[in-house]
Formats: sequence, structure tokens, C-alpha cells
Amino acid sequence: MTDTAQQTPQRARAARDPRLDFFRGLAMCIILVSHITNNPWALWIHGRFGFSDAADIFVFCSGMASALAFGALFHRAGWALGTLRILHRMWQVYWAHIGVFFVTLWSMVALTRSGWFEIDYVDALNLYPFLNSTGANLIGLLTLTYVPNFFDILPMYLVLLAMVPVAMLLARVHVALPVLASVTLWAYGNAGALDLPAEYWFPAGSTRPWFFNPFCWQLLFFTGFGLMAGWLPVPPVRRGLVIIAALLVLATVPLAWGPVIGAFEVLRQWRQDWVFLYVKTDYGVLRYLHFLCLAYLAWVAVGPQGVRLQAARLAWIVRILTRIGQQSLAVFMVSVVLSRLLGVALDVTGRGVLATAAINLAGFALLFAAAEIARFFKSSPWRVATPLPPRPAVPAVSTLAEISKVTS
Repeated sequence: MTDTAQQTPQRARAARDPRLDFFRGLAMCIILVSHITNNPWALWIHGRFGFSDAADIFVFCSGMASALAFGALFHRAGWALGTLRILHRMWQVYWAHIGVFFVTLWSMVALTRSGWFEIDYVDALNLYPFLNSTGANLIGLLTLTYVPNFFDILPMYLVLLAMVPVAMLLARVHVALPVLASVTLWAYGNAGALDLPAEYWFPAGSTRPWFFNPFCWQLLFFTGFGLMAGWLPVPPVRRGLVIIAALLVLATVPLAWGPVIGAFEVLRQWRQDWVFLYVKTDYGVLRYLHFLCLAYLAWVAVGPQGVRLQAARLAWIVRILTRIGQQSLAVFMVSVVLSRLLGVALDVTGRGVLATAAINLAGFALLFAAAEIARFFKSSPWRVATPLPPRPAVPAVSTLAEISKVTS
């Protein structure tokens, strides 16, 4: 959340919000940790102690970033050009998804067929359905009707982006309309009427839907978008609200943390009976509430305009995470592939304390390197390159006598 969310859309684009980039960078690192296979560090990410996790941070921040990146454009250039810009971004995200899938598939096939490992990494990622029925599932991959687990965030993001022009059109009538439409769509999606097929072309048939139902997750996306666009009021900073948010976050720990759940049958039964309240696929209401409480506490903690981030003793970590967050799409693409390779590295080294720490820290370093490389190329350094000094003129020679005179 940001205390500048109610500024006009034209002014919202003026400067990047350091808090947004910082939390996006933090989400990228947590996603990497959670995606590394059997990573001991994944036992200590915040998602293990509550209903929401790094995916919620990613989607919420994406909504805020979309309001900054596209909201002002819709007001400045008009709805048609704003929609074209959204389509251009969707084109980029679509090919990012396709590219990440094939690079990951290639790496898993190469590792499995190398004969160096006992683990079948293609099977571990459940990619044999694609290899065994490539023709049909290639159609599904390119039409987003084959969406395997682990490759499901970017397709969801594509659908969320497609909803932005509709929301902007509704906001022209009244800013309450996109908010009302978002809540209605979430409720309808929770009724199970808007599932998208994830394995449509499987020869044996499959009814598995997308793991992330975009018609439900859009509620979180447009919460972030609405706060930045001024459709939603910014919550005040009050001690009472901070205490309530903290108590609600703490209250979810025994309902989400594995060791506590395993110790009490009543908690296991509660989770089974009320799974729809916190389910990830359809974005249950308790998951939404848990994230909003965490977001509010984080927003209060970093201070106005993130002033406490700048004054932190570990400011260098803040700078690294901010740089990572500024290149979130490129970093996410690298993270998906990298997490599988780091999981292989853990299989080789074992999951001892030192090996686990070294591999996770190496992963963070590689994410930062990917962000810096992306930033370098986005800066188009060739456009401002210093021109080379002119070469000395070489006299033109046309006869053998002149050539010998020049070389003597």
C-alpha cells in the first residue's frame, strides 16, 4: 500500500515508489526459495506460518505496478492506445511464458538423459504428458489450455492484464464500478463457474483447472491497482489497526503451521472442513484477509515513502532487493529455470546446513545478476556510446607506381 495512492493518475507515473520495488524483489527471492525442490529454507518462509505467501505479494505488487505503468497512459493517451499498450505487454508476457517452459523442459530432459543422476527430473516436474503427446499438448501450450503446475503464474498474469482495459472503461463511469465488478467476479469464481482447463488436450481426458484461477486472484490484483489509481481509500495509520492486524496474523499461525497442525486433530479437521476459506486456487477469503493484514503491517513498518528502508542498517540488502524488484519479469523468468537447477545442485551436495546456505545465497546472487543484466540492456547503452575518433585519411592509390611510392 502507499500513502500516495490517491494522487491523480497523471502524477502517479512521476517517480518509482521504492517500497513497491523492494517488496517485489523480496517476493522474487521468496519465490525462488519456495520453488527449489525440497529446500530446507522453504520451511521458514512466511507462507508456512499463514495462509498467504509470495505469490500474493507478486500479484498485489503487479496490480500496483500496472496502475503506475498503464493507468496514467489510459488518461493521457486515451482508452484505445492504453489498450494497445496492454496488448503489447501481454505479448511480451506470453512469449516469456512459452520460452520459460521450453528452456525448463530442455534442461530437465538433458539432465535426465545425461545418466549422471538417479532422479528422473522430467517425471519430477510431471512433463511426460507433454513429451508423450507433444502434438496435442503443443496446441494446448500455445493456447494456454495446457498449463502445467509450476508454469501457472504467468498465464494468470496474462488474464489479469486483459482485465485492465475493462476496469478502466468502468472507472470512466464511476470509480466504484471496477471495485464492485472485481468483488462480483471473485464471488462468482468461488462458486466454481469460471474454471479454465489446464489439461484440455490430454488423450485420457482431464478436468484439472488452472492452479491459479485468474477470475478469483484478480481481486488481489485490482486491490493493488485500485489503491494506486485512487479507486480505494488508503487505510489510516492507527495503533488500534496495527494491533488488530498483528493479532489476526498471529491467530492464523496454528491454523497454517505444519508442526502445530500435526499435533492437534481438531486443527486438521478444521482445515479439511473449511478449506474453501483459505484455498489457493480460488483465493479464499481468509487468505485475502491474511495478506491484507500483512501488507498493512509492512506498509506501516517501512514508514512514509519507505523512509525506514533507506535508514536501515542493512541498506545494502534493501538496494539489492530493490534492483531485483525493478526487473521483476526478467528475474522471474530466470528464477523458474534456476530453481530447478539449484534443486539438482542440492540433490548432488546433500541438504546440509552449509550446502543449503551456499546454494540459496548463490541463487540470490544470480537473481541480482539477472536484474543488473536486464537493467543494462534496457538502458540501451549503444545509444549514448561515445563516438570513436575519426580515422586518419588514407591516400587513394590507383597505379602500381603510386602503391610502391606510398609503401616506400
